Amino acid sequence: MSVIQIILLLIVAGITGMGSVLDEAQTHRPLVACTLVGLVLGDITTGIILGGTLEMMALGWMNVGLAMAPDTAIASVISTILVITAHQGIGEGIAIAVPLAAAGQALTIFVRTITVFFIHQADNYAAKGNFRGIEVMHLFALSLQALRVMIPTLIISLISADAVSSFLGAIPEVITGGLQIGGGIIVVVGYAMVINMMDVPYLKPFFYMGFLFAAFTNFNLVGFGGLGLCLALVFTHLKYNVLPQVQPAVTVSHNVVDDDLDDDLDA
Repeated sequence: MSVIQIILLLIVAGITGMGSVLDEAQTHRPLVACTLVGLVLGDITTGIILGGTLEMMALGWMNVGLAMAPDTAIASVISTILVITAHQGIGEGIAIAVPLAAAGQALTIFVRTITVFFIHQADNYAAKGNFRGIEVMHLFALSLQALRVMIPTLIISLISADAVSSFLGAIPEVITGGLQIGGGIIVVVGYAMVINMMDVPYLKPFFYMGFLFAAFTNFNLVGFGGLGLCLALVFTHLKYNVLPQVQPAVTVSHNVVDDDLDDDLDA
């Protein structure tokens, strides 16, 4: 791995770490993080496939109240690095990502606990009207979240590919196989959640149409994406762009008295 690749990986790791608390650009999601890592390492195909698989697993991972969800940022970045550099399969990537997500969960709780100090300092600056101090405290707290992912990424990047392969090969097959099965079950649950969110009666025909096209045609994902876009545009046009009603022509009838009758009346 070259120095430029390591620097780019650290940048990606920092962005994903900050994205895990900002939740604005969703850069911490597996599909984004794994794709960026794959792009840096020159294997974007593996990054997209692994990211899409982990994304379906992580659909139900969300912070509810004080309950912290497993960390997708550190799991996505490091698992993609290990899979690509060690030339492992997607199954091994899932087996690596699950324990990494649990470890990242504990690490982010630790970092968030430290940031409480900076928040209290920001409160003191707010009482004094020091807006610059508030901004600095927020940047310090955000930097800790970036370092939370950057430091493990740097350590993994400096390890040789042979050492990584030996480490992954030392994992018992019963563990990797069990994690792959568990990951597959979680993926099914993710699909079920998506279907549940799509439980709109007038949209279900499009859902079933996709299954029929997948079963009886040879469309790839690009073709399905284009077909879905066309159907969405047609549906939106028919639903919201109602054609104006054509008003019938109004004919004004005049009581024209017949000329002969008019002459009789005049007489």
